[in-house]
Amino acid sequence: MIDHIVAKRIVPVVVLDDAASAEPLAEALLEGGLDITEITFRTAAAEESIRRIAARFPEILLGAGTLIDEDQVARAKNAGAVFGLAPGLNPAIIRKAREVGLRFSPGVMTPSDVERALSLDCKLLKFFPAEVAGGTAMLKALAGPYSHTGVKFIPTGGISSGQLESYLKLPVVAAIGGSWMVDKALVNAGKWSEITRLTREALAAAAAAR
Repeated sequence: MIDHIVAKRIVPVVVLDDAASAEPLAEALLEGGLDITEITFRTAAAEESIRRIAARFPEILLGAGTLIDEDQVARAKNAGAVFGLAPGLNPAIIRKAREVGLRFSPGVMTPSDVERALSLDCKLLKFFPAEVAGGTAMLKALAGPYSHTGVKFIPTGGISSGQLESYLKLPVVAAIGGSWMVDKALVNAGKWSEITRLTREALAAAAAAR
């Protein structure tokens, strides 16, 4: 999973209000060259959206985001998610993810968070909320004492396409979690070709940042 994410370096963070949008969205992302997505559990449509994408597009590395209770973890796994993420670090959620066989990346923001995650054997971490928490400057600071542990971050939260390169040039960053290419307004309007275009642009920028 980590190799797959590092290869693409982009994880689109998707909020779906209607599960009927799940399959055309997946097609738009695949058309743009991206076979990874995170469907957030912020709406009632999340579980069914994951189920639909998992059934029709097994080639997509499918994640479930904003998993903040154990029931959501179990539902995400049962629906077909391969990995999960959370905005914070809750040991009970990590234990539940391991129990059901869901690869999991907790959210961190501080050195104490990182050390707690490492103590729980979590090394691929969501850095959230990235821009508010100090952005690339904070990640550089965290890299100093922790990069030798093998920890990698997926910064998410407030990142725009124009900031992608500065994040991805940091060795400690595995990938960017972003929503600009799957903006909720574009999804709700069914602007799939625009999502495809933005996805291609993001992947090209990510490749150039290597």
